[in-house]
Amino acid sequence: MKGYWNKISLTWFSFLVFLSTLSCSAEQQHENEMSKGVIDTSITYSIDTLMNNSILKGNFPGAVVAIVQKDSIIFLKAYGNRALLPDTLPMSCNTIFDIASLSKCVGTTTAVLQLVEQGKISLEDKVNKYIPDFKPFVSDEDTVDITIQDLLTHSSGLDSYISHLKKYEKRFNGNPDSLMHLIAVQSKRNFKPGTKFMYSCLNFITLQNIVQIVSGDRLCDYVQKNVFDVLDMKHSCYFPSNVIVPSDLEIAPTEMQKDDVLLCGRVHDPLARLLNEGNSGNAGIFSTAEDLSLFCMAIMNGGAINGHRILRPETIDKMVNIPISNDSVVGRALGWDVASSHSTLLGDHFPKHCSICHTGFTGTSIVMDLDARVAIILLTNRVHPNNGGSIKNVRVELSNIVSKMIDFE
Repeated sequence: MKGYWNKISLTWFSFLVFLSTLSCSAEQQHENEMSKGVIDTSITYSIDTLMNNSILKGNFPGAVVAIVQKDSIIFLKAYGNRALLPDTLPMSCNTIFDIASLSKCVGTTTAVLQLVEQGKISLEDKVNKYIPDFKPFVSDEDTVDITIQDLLTHSSGLDSYISHLKKYEKRFNGNPDSLMHLIAVQSKRNFKPGTKFMYSCLNFITLQNIVQIVSGDRLCDYVQKNVFDVLDMKHSCYFPSNVIVPSDLEIAPTEMQKDDVLLCGRVHDPLARLLNEGNSGNAGIFSTAEDLSLFCMAIMNGGAINGHRILRPETIDKMVNIPISNDSVVGRALGWDVASSHSTLLGDHFPKHCSICHTGFTGTSIVMDLDARVAIILLTNRVHPNNGGSIKNVRVELSNIVSKMIDFE
């Protein structure tokens, strides 16, 4: 019956989760817990309580939590289920997630900063150096070109998103070049660059195109070769539905569509999926908690782990420092959040002078304290099956729990 499952109440799904949790054997629970270091039992108990209660409330069907300290994963555990439809399937620590906007910092930002290090682009470069028809901000008093730094810090003034996607999908037939032209020429410039903060997926689609123009590779291929392969992130990619993965790994589905098609292995973000063919600067990466732990280890270790470097230490330093030209009204460093209105997931104790964070719409997030070298990775598919889960407060509480183990100086 068309649309039937979309009408099932969130309460009913929470009940299904509860029953499934009860049915898990002690052996299954053990398999989903892979602590690799010493962590206070009161903290593990608090995390368990937070995750299990959140699942029962219907915030998300399941989750994987990883805590990284220096070069080790000291806590890694799966909770609940990765799928409620078409069957109820348990979550595991190996589950592959659509990490949504975490793609902006893990993939696109890293690619851009690598090209900056190589001298192929500059943060001060005007976007129209690479995309000639990219229009500036124009007012009665001023004409100001948007720079690469403006894009990275979400201070460009570009619209947050593109409305009426279905209209453009039909007009463009999913053509990424047409999407970039739309952003370059038609998207509104809402304020003078560098003076305000407006989170925008269009910023990172523009950065995607700059990476592709300069490197000659599609963003997905560039990141695979220069980030995932370098760090041995074996289960990270942009198109998991096109990649053969080991049979013991599963992909967490996201949202049931209006035509009763469940998204699984295809990027959830409509802009990335419908207009950018899944190869997109704003979303598109699929990954696991262990792979993202490797990435966080590298970032917290000055850009390298196990002898494999993706960025220089001086570049990492810029990730936690808001550019002076952007002033405190922006609150964003290069690709990462430090002190903007979106940085609440840092909780009450992570210090803003050395911490960075980012979220993903599907229910994912990363918090890192670069001084203490502690990272929190939270992966959920809160949009499964009907985009009804809420996770904002869960992120904050998780950060507050983990902060108890950190000796802040």
